[in-house]
Amino acid sequence: MTIILIAALALTSCTQWEPSEKKWELVWEENFDGNSLDETIWSKIPRGTSDWDNYMSSYDALYAVKEGNLILRGMNNTVLPNDTAPFITGGVFSQGKKTFGLGRLEIRAKLNGAKGSWPAFWMLTDEAPYPDGGEIDIMEHLNYDNIVYQTVHSHYTINLGMKTPPNGSSGPIDLNDYNVYVVEKHADSLCFFVNDTHTFTYPRIQTDKEGQFPFADYRHYLLLDMQLGGRWVGAVASEDLPVEMHIDWVRFYESKSVK
Repeated sequence: MTIILIAALALTSCTQWEPSEKKWELVWEENFDGNSLDETIWSKIPRGTSDWDNYMSSYDALYAVKEGNLILRGMNNTVLPNDTAPFITGGVFSQGKKTFGLGRLEIRAKLNGAKGSWPAFWMLTDEAPYPDGGEIDIMEHLNYDNIVYQTVHSHYTINLGMKTPPNGSSGPIDLNDYNVYVVEKHADSLCFFVNDTHTFTYPRIQTDKEGQFPFADYRHYLLLDMQLGGRWVGAVASEDLPVEMHIDWVRFYESKSVK
């Protein structure tokens, strides 16, 4: 039986949040200036076999750095005759180059809808095997929805199937404009926001089950990707493509209290 001693979210670090300029110190930012990716930070995500990466491609037209934005696209594959994938998508990650510990990560981006589109901002770690090191989904968007999903995964939620505390929520967005997606990683909790509105908190609890809160134990790298299709989002409407998202900036803050 799971023993929950920290049942009240009021005990976590993010219940009383403050504007970033008061509580946080900016320690790193990516503004996508210039006209190319900073390859000291970002790599293109290679093709894989999962729903989220089975259409990933390094094709140049899927990527652009323009007017202070990183643009990632998903499109019908009419340009790569030796690639049997019906669609191709662009995504970047900071694996092996840039990782993030405790602090506040903010991403400002404009999404665009398409049937079967599944853009995501999320975090993984190389310091432990999946899912032991945890997965932090800062933003996932489906189709033309006016909401996004924010979720956490771990050995506790995936392998053990534990649903207490709840491991996800959603928040409203303006699909026609830029929105800011945020996760704060504290030693005792993960706190999620959309446009400075607190959406949910995932707390560390005391339990006899393993792997409930690995998120503070490891540093995580960031993935930004334009995905298409899969069991969750459903079939892709080829007539809705190409689809793209514009990422204005990524900012990482550390708490002033630990300086």
